[in-house]
Amino acid sequence: MRRKVFDILASAGGAVVVVVLVVAGSLLMWGNSFANSQVHDQLARQQIYFPPAAAFAHPKAGTEITPSMIPSVSQYAGQELLTGPQAEVYANDFIAVHLSEMPYGGVYYKVSSAARSAKPGSPQATQLAGLESTVFQGTTLRGLLLEAYGFWEFGNIAFWAAIASFVLAGVMALLTGFGIWHARRTPAEIELIKTQSKAA
Repeated sequence: MRRKVFDILASAGGAVVVVVLVVAGSLLMWGNSFANSQVHDQLARQQIYFPPAAAFAHPKAGTEITPSMIPSVSQYAGQELLTGPQAEVYANDFIAVHLSEMPYGGVYYKVSSAARSAKPGSPQATQLAGLESTVFQGTTLRGLLLEAYGFWEFGNIAFWAAIASFVLAGVMALLTGFGIWHARRTPAEIELIKTQSKAA
């Protein structure tokens, strides 16, 4: 094969790769935008707010604000919950803490089992039914917030993958341009691999 033909074919292949990488990067950017906007819009509808800054002034175990919440939850004091990172903090460092302080560790299965075992109509059954409802709501909200966080993270992964695609497309475009430049400078008669004829 002639070197010029090889350069042209390699450059054409490189151009195809550039197009594929640009399309992939664009789709990944769209995925990032879609994920982030969906999480933001869905969370905005819930109108969840972090406790105000004043609530963090005197943290105490067993109250709304515990000492463990200061490093993480306090950074969002008074803010509306609208992003994936906020959802993770609210779920793991606020709701989960309150659930863990409840009877049976706030584990829904344990509370539900105890409620089913209680004598129907007894004060204990009534109390456990209320606890079961509270734990169910807290666990459900925590799960939904963590799903929002997970979806947000997928969006972030798509963003960085898009950046990588665009960078690789740029590198490949440079290599393709160099290949075209080299093909123009290479005489048509030059072979890619020279074969030497053996003397008779």
